[in-house]
Amino acid sequence: MRHFAHLLAGLAGCLLAAVALAGEPCRIAFDMGSSGIRAGESGRTEVMRADIDYLAPLSAGRGLAETLPPTIAALRNLPAQGSFDQDCPRLGGGFSAWRIAAKEDRQKLADDLAAIRADSGVAVLVIPQRQEGAYGYQGARQLLGDKLTTSHILDIGGGSLQVAGERDSFGALFGQKLWHRELCKALRNSSELPCALQPMTPQELDSARSLLRDRLHGIVRDLPQGATLTAISRPVTRGVAPAVARLFNRPAGLTEISPAMLRATLELHAGLSLDAMAERLGSERKHAAYLISDLLLVEGLMEATGGHDLRIAEIDLTNLPGLLADDRGYRWAARHDCYLQRLRSLGVAAYFSDPATCAARPAAH
Repeated sequence: MRHFAHLLAGLAGCLLAAVALAGEPCRIAFDMGSSGIRAGESGRTEVMRADIDYLAPLSAGRGLAETLPPTIAALRNLPAQGSFDQDCPRLGGGFSAWRIAAKEDRQKLADDLAAIRADSGVAVLVIPQRQEGAYGYQGARQLLGDKLTTSHILDIGGGSLQVAGERDSFGALFGQKLWHRELCKALRNSSELPCALQPMTPQELDSARSLLRDRLHGIVRDLPQGATLTAISRPVTRGVAPAVARLFNRPAGLTEISPAMLRATLELHAGLSLDAMAERLGSERKHAAYLISDLLLVEGLMEATGGHDLRIAEIDLTNLPGLLADDRGYRWAARHDCYLQRLRSLGVAAYFSDPATCAARPAAH
């Protein structure tokens, strides 16, 4: 009898575990940014990665055609590499580069997404900037917990930036590389990436600041007055913050920067040659090339949000938690043909329309 009781207890435990697992849907998601793809599965912490440069061909006017084969290969291979459950529904979220492609030719992009699904089995949606902001804040809150003391996070990617809060966000196709490219064209008449912006004259700094104010004017409209920021991404944590810390003899893990500290760092380094600055900072020339444009971008964002001190907390933030929890996204994945029709007619806003309003699919015979 005792053996039988233990057996029943074991079976009960298994049933309780199965019920608990049943509360979380089995899902696989792909975070498709400007520089590659990250894949994750519900209930798992492992993140699988594939590097793909989407911005370079887009910026050169070649579209995404050359990136489709490595994209399809990654969507096929990453779940197997992570030993993910092969039967889970799959959703791809396309972010900054995919929004650029939709803006340039959404008809062509819809055809590309249909081809990706046909060859990989993954339905990819183009995620609007506002929704990406919601993903970002949700992910940061999970990772930082009580350490997130500001109203918004600042996430600067290669192709886009997000100032994301719990209820409101500002986003722009204006990340580290695209802002640097714009400065190269405006100040150096160069399409090279990165270009040598330095040394910069005071007049050139003023021109750059004026250009940035024009690009960031929407912040006042989209965010509440008094928004405070925590910067979480590498252009700040690995570039801007160490440069400020070095100038002011602060610890390497600097956690807060004032507007005055940032401005002094920018104006000191802008007048140096790129080689002299790289030597001063002890960094590689190719990485140092982005520092001045990054300093300008962060300065402009601090100014546009009220001139508060900037908090710093590097985290490995992905859009995977938001994607995996996105019931609307998975409903669209199940009605992907309808989504592509909406994408062709509505553009990126197709995501916010209702999958339930799609025409009923013909019954299978």
